[in-house]
Amino acid sequence: MATQTPTRPPVRSWNTRRSRIVDPAQDAALGPAAALRERLVGPRLEAEPGTWDRRLAWLVPVAVGLVAGLLRFWQLDRPHSLIFDETYYVKDAYSYLVSGVERSWSENANDLFVNGDMSGLLASPEYVVHPPVGKWMIAAGMALFGPGSSFGWRFSAALVGTLSVMMTAWAGRRLFRSHLLAAAAGLLLAIDGHHLVLSRTGILDIFLSFWLLAAFCFLLLDRDDGRRRLAARLGALAGPDGRIRPTALVTGPWLGLRWWRIAAGVCLGLAVGVKWSGLAFVAVFGLMTVLWDAGARREAGVRAWLPGAALRDAPLAAASILLTGAAVYLASWTGWFLSDNGFYRHWAEANPDPAWAWVPAPLRSLWHYHQEAYAFHTGLSTPHPYASSPWSWLLQGRPVSFYYTEPAGVCGTAHCSSAVLSVGNPLIWWGGTVALGVLVLLWAGRRDWRAGAILAGVAAGYLPWFMYPTRTMFAFYAVSFEPFLVLALAMALGLVLGRPTDPPGRRQAGLLAVGVFVLAALAVSAYLMPLWNAEPIPYIEWRLRLWMPSWT
Repeated sequence: MATQTPTRPPVRSWNTRRSRIVDPAQDAALGPAAALRERLVGPRLEAEPGTWDRRLAWLVPVAVGLVAGLLRFWQLDRPHSLIFDETYYVKDAYSYLVSGVERSWSENANDLFVNGDMSGLLASPEYVVHPPVGKWMIAAGMALFGPGSSFGWRFSAALVGTLSVMMTAWAGRRLFRSHLLAAAAGLLLAIDGHHLVLSRTGILDIFLSFWLLAAFCFLLLDRDDGRRRLAARLGALAGPDGRIRPTALVTGPWLGLRWWRIAAGVCLGLAVGVKWSGLAFVAVFGLMTVLWDAGARREAGVRAWLPGAALRDAPLAAASILLTGAAVYLASWTGWFLSDNGFYRHWAEANPDPAWAWVPAPLRSLWHYHQEAYAFHTGLSTPHPYASSPWSWLLQGRPVSFYYTEPAGVCGTAHCSSAVLSVGNPLIWWGGTVALGVLVLLWAGRRDWRAGAILAGVAAGYLPWFMYPTRTMFAFYAVSFEPFLVLALAMALGLVLGRPTDPPGRRQAGLLAVGVFVLAALAVSAYLMPLWNAEPIPYIEWRLRLWMPSWT
């Protein structure tokens, strides 16, 4: 029996660790559904030979997670003070625990707060411009370890930072089918100072990065699930001769409700519930997943593959991501809805509008709140000594000093420095920047879907900031797309490493080059570590670690 396959020369698949040539004879032996599945998805990851291989699929993320957890939780309570924007978000989180909404604080509230005195919390509402999810996540750590514990108000950030490293390694394994590249991706993110500092600070951006990465991982699962469904449903339409009916290959079958895609919608709703900059990922990831479906239909031999994806996949994708995300986002404001003194909570009652009387007053009030917050964000142009243009972010041109003090006599000399500087490991960021250029070539020249997926994550987190050239911006916003930058670097390292089918000498040279790079990155991170964890060191040692004048 022969299955109906597109007329084209054999192609080399990148879906498996060892490249596979599509062989019509082999397809015929497998049967319609199995042949299509083999072509669209490749062998199941968990079906690869050897129990050790299956164990590594879990051991690698766990191992890099242990490294990340050690770096993030070790002396997490240092320094015991509200550093940088913790002065806003940590106190807002405590206010959530008390009343479910943000309330104002007295002028001396910081000094009282770090000593466990919460008497600075006032009854009046506080106007804030970021949604609640990230602050609720900070509040969870405070509920576990106490609001006066600096370990407690940073616990959730360290936890999701550690989980992000594990998910990056998992995504690397899913993308590259390589334990080595998965380990490299996870380890490089684990030791990078930019991600480390954001994981050790009670502010919002690490939570945004976490939910965006979780959504991406769910979409990777959905991609394989959708291809398996397509193969099964087309295979079920094959006739006795093994050929799929021509009418079934016009636009292809409907693939049903996709639960992984709904899970991604939940994560994207939570990401937007941390910061509105997650909206760009909603648009980009939504388009990306539909294009993945279109590519699957094309590979399966569907003639109208793009209209088929637009008609049969896009509507449910929009519902799964947009409607689910919107519902989750709205639910994140439950505390504000249930409150009586949230900011703008009763704006609609005080400003009636007959034209909008059909809209419930709380929703009108929330909409007005969002209008005001959007105007604030787009009009924010207050000068700040650590503000930076997005052009400098990839090169780590102007990191943000979260904390700096000069404690006397605690480092063996009279002049000591203790700092928290959100600067990344230059080898990782500069290497990642070069890797982005390589991935653009791979995507444009080879149509490598993995390169396109990684570039989509970077573009969604990076490019929208160029639309607001006068807005005050900071380099640590880049943590939203940093896992994708590291995946780009890992993919480029995979090119250096070479394929398993390459000659042994080529593979050994590639492995040596990759090993040297990772070891060099480890050495740089070890040297710069005191800039990231507030370890007191002699002032001259601190100065020696400031490699660029703009780091001061």
